[in-house]
Amino acid sequence: MSKTKTRIQYHRKREGKTNYKKRLKLLQSRVDRLVIRKTNKYVVVQIVKYGFVGDKVLISTNSKELQKLGWKNSCKNIPASYLTGLLLGKKANEKKLKEAILDLGLQTPIKHSKLYAVLKGVMDSGVEVPSSKDIFPSDERIKGNYISDKVSKDFEIIKAKIMK
Repeated sequence: MSKTKTRIQYHRKREGKTNYKKRLKLLQSRVDRLVIRKTNKYVVVQIVKYGFVGDKVLISTNSKELQKLGWKNSCKNIPASYLTGLLLGKKANEKKLKEAILDLGLQTPIKHSKLYAVLKGVMDSGVEVPSSKDIFPSDERIKGNYISDKVSKDFEIIKAKIMK
């Protein structure tokens, strides 16, 4: 009679919440992580530093903060995502954070998506993140020209407020 060993996985892996191989590679780089997450209504962006006891969030912002600046459109589209990344990049510059590595978690990376619009916003504000230029959405999509003229006008106003 042979005994078989069953190995119980970590509960976050079992529930499909964490890919530990991917996380280990990100942590071995020893660079702060740019974490982008989507909810049903907003986009959440953080710069996180690994700690032995637990990760520490250095800077955080979400697309709901755009409403405080006067954004009256959807907070989950590509222009809002870009502006959220720009806002986080400005906060990172104030805290003297110069580089990060992208962490999308379990989200599917799709070219020209709102995830990469956030990344472009962060990079346009001066934070260095290794990436390819062909993954970003076009400038027309980032400015909101594909939605309406109102969105593209609001985009320019909010971008000017963030950049000053």
